[in-house]
Amino acid sequence: MKFVDEYRDPAAARVLLKVINDLAAGDEFKFMEVCGGHTHTIYRHGIEHILPEGVELIHGPGCPVCVIPMGRVDDAIAVAEHPNVIFTSFGDMMRVPGSKGTLLEAKARGADVRFVYSPLDALRIAVENPTKEVVFFAVGFETTAPSTAVTVLRAREMGVRNFRVFSNHVTIVPPLKAILESPDLRLDGFLGPGHVSTVVGNRPYRFVPERYGKPVVTAGFEPLDILQTIVMLLKQIREGRCEVENQYSRIVRDEGNPRALKLLADVFVLRPHFEWRGLGFIAQSGLALRPDLSMFDAEVYYEVPGVRVADPKACQCGEVLKGVIRPWECKVFGTACTPETPIGTCMVSSEGACAAYYNFGRMHREAAVTLGRRA
Repeated sequence: MKFVDEYRDPAAARVLLKVINDLAAGDEFKFMEVCGGHTHTIYRHGIEHILPEGVELIHGPGCPVCVIPMGRVDDAIAVAEHPNVIFTSFGDMMRVPGSKGTLLEAKARGADVRFVYSPLDALRIAVENPTKEVVFFAVGFETTAPSTAVTVLRAREMGVRNFRVFSNHVTIVPPLKAILESPDLRLDGFLGPGHVSTVVGNRPYRFVPERYGKPVVTAGFEPLDILQTIVMLLKQIREGRCEVENQYSRIVRDEGNPRALKLLADVFVLRPHFEWRGLGFIAQSGLALRPDLSMFDAEVYYEVPGVRVADPKACQCGEVLKGVIRPWECKVFGTACTPETPIGTCMVSSEGACAAYYNFGRMHREAAVTLGRRA
């Protein structure tokens, strides 16, 4: 299959692994893959088990569902349970637990909650149900925010008055700063997020090498993409360089996608602060609708509780998102917390680190040791 098989070629992988072993040369390196899509590639294809002992990959906060705090889920449920509301959401958000349960449980209690594949599906539902208020639960980084922006502008153009957006869109740079300023973690470089970079480009990451002295390589999502990115990071370190490089050049441009960036500027403004699971409140990290589009803003239209809710004490999803611990180190991983009965968001999302560990068999340290690699 063109553009897939060539990025999974075993012979090419062996060549890259030899280069990685030569460059690592007995030293220790810790690299963070920012994007949850990278985490799943790494564990689906067993990449962590074929790397040399000195090269360790750490999970980051790049899963858009995982970073939503429980209080925002409670806010969503409060809106969904308003009379006359059809609440729409992507499928993985339906199972994210808040302090009052999940959206699926709200649906079971009688709320009209529906999953959609895109915000345009939600707009279509609004057009088809003119006597109902239709709310779209908007989540994601700059990757998905443009599609929400297009939908809001389309709703304005069509004169649809019963469509609202509950915006939980976030931006990628502020959490990277929070990670870099965390005293809990020592990192040698970053596998930059490929999907987000298709929109924002590579330029926003320049502060990482310039201010913090860590190299960044924007990475694709196939096994050979990951291995080549590790080679590029190691080469920078060995050659005494520290810069932003682009491994995913077949998709990502340095300047990003100008049309998508203009859409974001036309529809959204930065919030003064936004709460992230595990990272707390981060300034200028969330996106809200511009004041001139407030008629589409669910937080303006409804009374949203806005109460901060602490994570369950047993759940260590926040530490996993910061890369402080591995999923199997959480007390409830694989026992009380599974994809069928998730306690934290990292076990729900298709990009969550805990789901990756669970689904691909990395259940605990003993299993990793048996496979010949530390977890």
